[in-house]
Amino acid sequence: MAVSFFLTVNGRRHEVRAAADTPLLAVLRNDLGLNGPKYGCGLGECGACTVLLDGRAARSCVMRVDTASRYAITTLEGLAGDGLDPVQQAFVTAQAAQCGYCLNGMVMTLRAFLNVTPNPDEKALKEALRYNLCRCGTHVEIMRAARIAAGLENGTPT
Repeated sequence: MAVSFFLTVNGRRHEVRAAADTPLLAVLRNDLGLNGPKYGCGLGECGACTVLLDGRAARSCVMRVDTASRYAITTLEGLAGDGLDPVQQAFVTAQAAQCGYCLNGMVMTLRAFLNVTPNPDEKALKEALRYNLCRCGTHVEIMRAARIAAGLENGTPT
């Protein structure tokens, strides 16, 4: 049975009608037209659907809309105000995309991690991104982007 929920997404309040157990991802994509989070595995294992809930990374494909309504939700579209977030810019600089499907999860997970760990080492970066999957094999470029975003490497384009 569909009921009304109020979601704060990217700083804006939205009223949506959905069953309580509807995955947040479905509401974000289908009702709000946000295409940053992607449907990957549907099991919360690949990371393509990652969003921030009160600044912490969460897998929106397994997050119920009734639970998500308690948090401020940030998607890739809402990450930056004017221009790009430094994490997004690092991915552009490092040319860290092939098909781009995993990038939402990589960027959002890295942003959440850097919010709480602003000066990580490379080992910590690898651990933070460990559960985000890239099927194209751009791990080298993704790690370069992570190092640039963390200030561990110069951001000069290659």
